[in-house]
Amino acid sequence: MLWSLIKILAFVAAIIALTYGGTILMDLDGGLTVNTGIDEFTLEPIEVVFGLVAFVVAVWLGLKILAFLVAAFKFLNGDETAISRYFDRNRERKGYEALAEGMMALASGEGHLAMTKAARAEKYLQQPRLTNLLTAQAAELTGDRQKAEDTYKKLLEDSQTRFVGVRGIMKQKLASGDTDTALKLAEKAFALKPKHEETQDVLLRLQAEKSDWVGARKTLNTKLKTGTLPRDVYKRRDAVLALSEARDIIDDGKTIEAREAAIEANRLSPDLIPAAVMAARSYMADGNARYATRVLTKAWNAHPHPDLAAAFAEIVADETPQARLKRFHALVKAIPDHPETKMLLAELHIAAEEFPEAKRALGDLVEKDPTARALTLMAAIERGSGADDSVVRGWLTRALTAPRGPQWVCDNCHTVHATWAPTCSNCHAFDTLSWKRPPESEVAMPAGTEMLPLIVGRDKETNLPATTEVVEAEVMNGDGNQKPTEG
Repeated sequence: MLWSLIKILAFVAAIIALTYGGTILMDLDGGLTVNTGIDEFTLEPIEVVFGLVAFVVAVWLGLKILAFLVAAFKFLNGDETAISRYFDRNRERKGYEALAEGMMALASGEGHLAMTKAARAEKYLQQPRLTNLLTAQAAELTGDRQKAEDTYKKLLEDSQTRFVGVRGIMKQKLASGDTDTALKLAEKAFALKPKHEETQDVLLRLQAEKSDWVGARKTLNTKLKTGTLPRDVYKRRDAVLALSEARDIIDDGKTIEAREAAIEANRLSPDLIPAAVMAARSYMADGNARYATRVLTKAWNAHPHPDLAAAFAEIVADETPQARLKRFHALVKAIPDHPETKMLLAELHIAAEEFPEAKRALGDLVEKDPTARALTLMAAIERGSGADDSVVRGWLTRALTAPRGPQWVCDNCHTVHATWAPTCSNCHAFDTLSWKRPPESEVAMPAGTEMLPLIVGRDKETNLPATTEVVEAEVMNGDGNQKPTEG
């Protein structure tokens, strides 16, 4: 408000000053006489002042016109001038407008429009760092993989965009199933940006898929150092890689190295079931039953599993059923109420032909958690107790339609696996297999569902469990009308 008042006062003062000056000039006597040789002019003082002002304005306009003519001449010769800068700014404005429109089209899923805008932006901007990336992503959106790959290759020429180019081509190779080339590109991208989390994950997955366990452990260590992986997850996954490495060493016939690798895997993650089993068998191969027992007991207390029970049975292979039952009590005493413990004790009592004890060990599991394995055990108990065939077949019928219980299930795609593996056979994700209940629609039978043949042993003539041949045969063929024979 005050500033506006000051400006008004200044304007009024200027008008007053000019008016006063004009009045003084008009009151002055004399003037300026101009003689041209032909005519003679006499100018009054006020006319002289206006003439001088007009002359100054004319000189200023003349200089501006001259400068414009010089700039026009330079522009025609290709030199940078105000005119060229004006056109350059205009082109730049149009280019950035096209680039912004292309990015909006890309975000809204209009791939062809994004490519058109990218071409327009390149025409005006001449900035391949920006426009090539937009073109490549638009080509990916439209499904033109060749165009996308060719554009990504152009980004390789600039050191500042090389990583983006390598990563883009890597994704193209992954999409086309060329995992060998994708692995090499992932290694290159990892070398350019070792802290890039997505590149770390892709490289780790490809290395695990290609059984490059040494390289995968290095990548995993980098993830830990860069803070993209919690330490507890790192320890488990490092154990998975060490276990996988141990398996490969066994396949190569290097027994001693395999034992050391298996023990190392178990040390890194004691609750990793396959690592505990392999480590225990390594100790057994060295004749160290005490260490094998310790490893399996620790793993069982963390996560009971049929494979652990099978390995525990191998510690003393030729013992009697009663002796085995007594020895197994040391394994299962820590968590007696776990379903796996109940089914394991029931199997051991069946092997010892102690059917009432087997039924007590099974408890109310067939009512609270009626899995196929628990119901099959109940059928074996009824058979051993001398129940009618109809009773046995009733339990078997329920077993055939009952849930299979925990299995190795991929956390990523929910594919059921018969045995544990470091990577999912379906989605190729690394360290995603968990021992848990699959969706109800899944019917695959897991390894370890029938623990009885592993613990009791098989009859040499029938190749069926020694005391439950009929039960196992009926479970396998599902024939409810088959006439059972005494085992």
